[in-house]
Amino acid sequence: MKTSVVIVCAGNSTRMGGVNKILLPLGERKVIGVTMTAFQACESVSEIVIVAREADIPAIQNEAQLAGITKLSACTTGGATRQESVINGIKKISKDSELVAIHDGARPLVRSEHIEKVIKDASVFGGATLGVPVKDTIKSVDGGLIVDTPPRSTLYITQTPQVFRRGLYFEGIDFALEHGLDFTDDCQLVEAIGGKVAMTVGDYTNIKITTPEDIRIAEVLLKQR
Repeated sequence: MKTSVVIVCAGNSTRMGGVNKILLPLGERKVIGVTMTAFQACESVSEIVIVAREADIPAIQNEAQLAGITKLSACTTGGATRQESVINGIKKISKDSELVAIHDGARPLVRSEHIEKVIKDASVFGGATLGVPVKDTIKSVDGGLIVDTPPRSTLYITQTPQVFRRGLYFEGIDFALEHGLDFTDDCQLVEAIGGKVAMTVGDYTNIKITTPEDIRIAEVLLKQR
């Protein structure tokens, strides 16, 4: 199914000391270049839309050209929240797209085969997200005291891309806007309207670059490939 990808990278990078993580070098490319390359290689992906800070768009477009990215169809600016940024990107996708995939620009190590896998699951179930089982025991804490220990077998770390049938995702956006809801996770939009989202198992290398040590970890993981 024809899939449009919205890559969100409009954050302020406060945990990186103000340094824009998507423009940091990673291997022979910049972070955003590595991210775009993973989607460029996917047969199911028809176009890529980038959501970024206005000042960063020229550098992203230049990186796309250097990386040989031909599927980049548009760049647009972000909003005040992640949800607003995603909506800005959604406005730029092609009208004939059947699926929409939302991905964090700071997850450059996502594998193309996992992208294809989560797209396939979304085409079957209506929605799907990459994720991995948690390795540690998780505790619910209230007031500094443990109040519950959820069964580890039911817990997953949610990653991106998160992929949805176009109509279902748009219905979720409309619901959120009508009720003044602002979600940090796109699955929540679909969950809020009773939609089903499959958990597609990826791998633990699909890390999100958030702090300075993450870029060093990403360098090691990229070299191992």
